[in-house]
Amino acid sequence: MISLFILQLVLPLILLGLVVILPSRSLLGFAVQILATAILLLAASLAGIWMLPPWWAPYVFFSILLLAIIVGVYRKRPFTSVIPEGFLGWSVATLYLGLGAVAVVPAISALASRTPPPNGLVELAFPLQRGTYLVLNGGSNQSTNAHLKTLDAAVPRFHAWRGQSYGVDIVQIDRFGLRVTGIQPSDPRAYRIYGSNVLAPCTGEIVVAVDGLPDMQVPETDRNHMAGNHVIVRCGTLDVILGHFQPRSIQVSIGTRVNVGDPLARVGNSGNTGEPHLHIHAQRPGTGSEPLSGDPLPIRLSGRFLVRNDPVSVP
Repeated sequence: MISLFILQLVLPLILLGLVVILPSRSLLGFAVQILATAILLLAASLAGIWMLPPWWAPYVFFSILLLAIIVGVYRKRPFTSVIPEGFLGWSVATLYLGLGAVAVVPAISALASRTPPPNGLVELAFPLQRGTYLVLNGGSNQSTNAHLKTLDAAVPRFHAWRGQSYGVDIVQIDRFGLRVTGIQPSDPRAYRIYGSNVLAPCTGEIVVAVDGLPDMQVPETDRNHMAGNHVIVRCGTLDVILGHFQPRSIQVSIGTRVNVGDPLARVGNSGNTGEPHLHIHAQRPGTGSEPLSGDPLPIRLSGRFLVRNDPVSVP
């Protein structure tokens, strides 16, 4: 994860620096350089996980790009030619063109992920109290939602977890967009979402309540208990799963009736989680031996179909 943080900071700065320091000498070459840089930044801003730098960093990068265009044009005005000159000029233009073409696919895929599936959308209340939050996984395809890989029928072990395919992962952030002080401290208690009260997102009955599993040190995971401490709320004909709770924090038991907003537990770092966050998803009921194997259902939280890097403010 730390290497991802570094890449998401360094790569955009390199691309922007090249526009300012080494702009193409030809008009066409400069246009290709700007277009490719913009597409690369768009793909990174939509598909990347912007915890560090924070979620607003891509907006800063695009502002810098606009400034870099002005500076680049000013420094090289007038252009020496309309089209690239020589082998080097064409090679650089072709390289940028190739990079831009490669980035188009993830950019389009990430934009498409913002459109929810046409059927079965489940309306739920947002399951956390007052604060500002950031979505780490969410959306309708794998470019912004890693959970969707569990729909791959070619991998038998995914079947037991396919119900989570439209799951949403949420962390809490401060006014600067940061979810923790530092980069990736090992103590889960250092993260802002840790200990937050989790509320029932729908009215229903608790049909599963698993507690007592330990919190993991960051970035360790417990792949033997994927959901960690969790509950399943049966809301009519569907199940809603919320997981990765603190041990001994669950305030309900099997058979408990809950209404929207009732307290369920506190956010922890149990199960298959790289750092403290809340996982929530909806599905058709699974089997007794594989309770998370039901057909997955996309969800909308407080009226929003949330996608990776969406900030959420709860007043």
